[in-house]
Amino acid sequence: MPGDWSDFFIVADNGGDSPGGARERRSTHGGADGSDEEPGAGDGAPQGARAGFIRRLRESMARTRRALGSEIQATLFSALDEQAWERLEEALIMADVGAATTAAVVSTLEGEAGAGALEGGEALRERLIVLLAQAAQVGDGRLDVRARPTVIMTVGVNGSGKTTTMGKLAWQLRHELGLSALLAAADTFRAAAGEQLQGWGGRAGCEVVVGAPRSDPGAVAFEAIARARSEGVDVVLIDTAGRLHTHAELMAELEKVRRVIARQLPGAPQETLLTLDASTGQNGLRQASVFAEAVPLSGVVLTKLDGTARGGIALAIARELALPVKLIGIGETVADLRPFEPLQYARALIAER
Repeated sequence: MPGDWSDFFIVADNGGDSPGGARERRSTHGGADGSDEEPGAGDGAPQGARAGFIRRLRESMARTRRALGSEIQATLFSALDEQAWERLEEALIMADVGAATTAAVVSTLEGEAGAGALEGGEALRERLIVLLAQAAQVGDGRLDVRARPTVIMTVGVNGSGKTTTMGKLAWQLRHELGLSALLAAADTFRAAAGEQLQGWGGRAGCEVVVGAPRSDPGAVAFEAIARARSEGVDVVLIDTAGRLHTHAELMAELEKVRRVIARQLPGAPQETLLTLDASTGQNGLRQASVFAEAVPLSGVVLTKLDGTARGGIALAIARELALPVKLIGIGETVADLRPFEPLQYARALIAER
């Protein structure tokens, strides 16, 4: 699983397919105001930027970690009786790790402890971290941008962070890979959506296709792809509407937008990402199921991890829906969107260091 942007993108390199390639391909563009790149987002100090994100991730997961900490301490560092394992299960479920994931992980841990393979609280905790990380390793967590143009479509309910994610991703595509990007505001129902995306377009240094209010979202997607093909744009990022996920008309609209894209450009969209607000907890699983019925999903972007004690939801999504979590967001800056790395995430969820 990718741990950094250089490993996250699948690009064509010298006629072959390979991950990465970002270091050599990076654009020399500065920030949107003509200044240097946004601090921590580029590669001026890549190790420092990565370390900074890991620190912020740990801070963001602190509420979940505190909620789990006492039960893990009471379970793994004391007598391992039936009640102790039940307490651990309850704690993981409360953190939204998910019932099925929790049952499988605790059963394995209990079996290994009972067989004498693990001794001591530290060894048990480290094994718990590994088991949780393994549960989150589903499918390919990278983003495929080999097609020209590549079309990335985002779906999700209002407020989940779709527009912000598309803007941040456009920034990374330009500054990490040096690829040209075009944003499309196919959410024509929310008045501020187009303006918000235009703001991100200016910041990322890319154009934005915006339709008239209440216009056909499929027409906006069509125009964006046509423009990308005629102008040789590398990646098109399409933001869609996201009223309540229970609305049948929204699902029909998303199906239509996807059909328009596929008819115009066979094989597209190459990526359809579902953005989920981490604070919604188990409701996120229900959202994912509903959206997956409308459009084939390639992965999940888990946002707003800095405001929840339900950080385990990433593991539940991966294990129970067989969808890779590809990106996580822990704040508002470009540097706060990063590729999801299961082991790093599980450690931030469980361990103090």
